[in-house]
Amino acid sequence: MGTKTTIEWTEMTWNPVTGCTKISPGCKNCYAHRMARRLHAMGQARYRNNFAVTLQPDLLDQPLRWSQPRKIFVNSMSDLFHPNVPLKFIQSVFDIMEKAKWHTFQVLTKRSERLVELAGKLSWHDNIWMGVSVENADYNYRIEHLRKVPASVRFVSVEPLLGPIPRLPLQGIHWVIVGGESGPGARNVDARWVRQIRDRCVAQGVPFFFKQWGGTRKKVTGRRLDGRTWDEAPLPRRDNAKQVSA
Repeated sequence: MGTKTTIEWTEMTWNPVTGCTKISPGCKNCYAHRMARRLHAMGQARYRNNFAVTLQPDLLDQPLRWSQPRKIFVNSMSDLFHPNVPLKFIQSVFDIMEKAKWHTFQVLTKRSERLVELAGKLSWHDNIWMGVSVENADYNYRIEHLRKVPASVRFVSVEPLLGPIPRLPLQGIHWVIVGGESGPGARNVDARWVRQIRDRCVAQGVPFFFKQWGGTRKKVTGRRLDGRTWDEAPLPRRDNAKQVSA
């Protein structure tokens, strides 16, 4: 359940929770859902419940066994802040991230309301990066929630980008990732939407990472934007957590 990954902005995945439920348009063609169904059909024990939320407590200490520092995407196959994940289990995940301080952990959620609700009950150490997913301007409120969280790095994943976001909120945000949808049934992304976000990040000095154009053949469409790749990323800063909007 901890594996190297081809996700361009991280190095490893760690899934102490598997399974999720769809809550917004960006979830429609969920890769994790598709993969979970495949693994369930193959008889993979960890997906015995298919895509229902399932705790995997025996995997909690897995990062402690990885001695080489890595960037680790937490719960690529779930959402740590799903309402079916108990607070005590979330706290256990955060405890492990604190102990494995040589790693950088990247946590991503669409449940920004619960994130804000629980943030004060969690230990936010410098190696924990917290992000929210935003697929169009209707979900900018998730960023407003994220800004209230005392993470050392707060990031926004705009993937899949499904519509223009002309005024993506960037105050108190340290990184933006943008990508088009990929896989079966992938919805189109407009280059103007991507440039709009890129230009806003450049103007405000926020690192910008363009992951992919997507489509049903993402290797063909690639990830170059205006003649180059955009692989910018933040450096961990101890004072980031103080940069929270009042």
